[in-house]
Amino acid sequence: QVQLAESGGGLVRPGGSLRLSCAVSGFTLNDWNIGWFRQAPGKEREGISYISMPWGGTQYLGSVKGRFTISIDKAKNTVYLQMNSLKSEDTAVYYCGLGMIATLDPQSYTYWGQGTQVTVST
Repeated sequence: QVQLAESGGGLVRPGGSLRLSCAVSGFTLNDWNIGWFRQAPGKEREGISYISMPWGGTQYLGSVKGRFTISIDKAKNTVYLQMNSLKSEDTAVYYCGLGMIATLDPQSYTYWGQGTQVTVST
């Protein structure tokens, strides 16, 4: 059974940092694309970044490029999202997902975690 579990969210001041983790169990990541997504109240879920295990590349949403970094620890079957220089507009529930297509489109992802709340506020 495939399971994804996000952790690491919380309350942080503008300009601060957080590192989110997505632990995957039930299978290995070798043939999948792993993405990070977020959904703010009243807004649609949007793709932030993904890492493609088949071709090894990454992609980022323009508004987070240079501030967020996606990485993977294959030994732990865990994907991370390092978030620096956080802004109030980064406030959202953050999700990780697994999909067969390397894209930021959440509709292409099959498996999802339960989400972790990130709040950026003074």
